[in-house]
Amino acid sequence: MSMPVAITLTVNGETLTRLVEPRETLADFLRRDLELTGTHTGCEMGVCGACLVMLDGLPAHACLMFAVQADGTRVETVEGLTGSAALADLQRAFHERNALQCGFCTPGMLISAEGLLARKAMPSREEIRDALSGNYCRCTGYEAIVDAIETVARRRAAGEAALPFAEEPA
Repeated sequence: MSMPVAITLTVNGETLTRLVEPRETLADFLRRDLELTGTHTGCEMGVCGACLVMLDGLPAHACLMFAVQADGTRVETVEGLTGSAALADLQRAFHERNALQCGFCTPGMLISAEGLLARKAMPSREEIRDALSGNYCRCTGYEAIVDAIETVARRRAAGEAALPFAEEPA
């Protein structure tokens, strides 16, 4: 049996120190230890994208890394990005375009979309599809998701402010 290891990282803006088992994945740490259940575990092989988080500003598969590897990093989960309203326009567009069905893949899709839009303000539909190639959805057929991301890129380019998802426009 291995001894727990102390790690310090910033999760959703809060710096914390915890003891973790050396072989505990970041996804399991976020879900079990921090109760941040928006990070889903699907395939546990880095193929489905359900476990995506932002790690130092870039999308990363939390199922493919150990929590100890995240020591000293900044991790943002879908809960943190939602709480800071960073995803408000994406969430609204996903709703408007019916780009979510069961919702299991949605957190990872939102992380992928935000990662793409942070790197490229006006991606082409092909670039959006490429960015989503690491996300698996069994419900929507992807076109609605691509439409939603394209909509957000256009709105952001036009300077439209995002309303919080819970608010309806007047």
